[in-house]
Amino acid sequence: MKDILRDIGIISRALDSISNIEFKELDLAKGQFVYLVRICENPGIIQEKLAEILKIDRTTTARAIKNLEKNGLITKKTDSNNQKNKLLFPTERGEAIYPFIIRENEHSNAVALQGLTEDEIDVLIGLLERVKDNVSHDWLRVKKDIKESIKKGNK
Repeated sequence: MKDILRDIGIISRALDSISNIEFKELDLAKGQFVYLVRICENPGIIQEKLAEILKIDRTTTARAIKNLEKNGLITKKTDSNNQKNKLLFPTERGEAIYPFIIRENEHSNAVALQGLTEDEIDVLIGLLERVKDNVSHDWLRVKKDIKESIKKGNK
C-alpha cells in the first residue's frame, strides 16, 4: 500500500511552518490562525462545534481560544438560550486580520497547485475530499470509543 500520509504530513508541516512565520507578528501562535478563520466564518460558533469542524481535541481548542481571547482577537459571549455555551466572535482586530490570512491561504494554494491543469486540480480536490471523509469517519469512531471507554472506567 502507498504511504500518502507521509506526503500529506510533509505538506501540512511545511504550510504550518510558513504560517507560523507569516502570522507571528499578528499574535497568532502555532496554528491559531485556523481557529480565527473558522470563528470569522462562523460567528457565534461554540467551542465544541469548532473543535469538531477542525478535528482537534477540546483541550487544544480551549487553549487556542484562551490565547486568541487574551490577544484580543476573539471574544466570548454567553448564549442566552444555554448558559453553559460560550459563543465565539471575532473582535474588530480579529476581523481586520482575517483578509490577510485568506490572502496568505490563497497564495499557498496557488503555490501548491502550480503546474497542475484545471482537470488535475478537480481530480485532486475530489480525491482529497474522499480521503478527508474517510479520516473524519475514523476520527469520530475513535472519539466515540474513547468516550465509551472513559464511561466504563468511571462506573
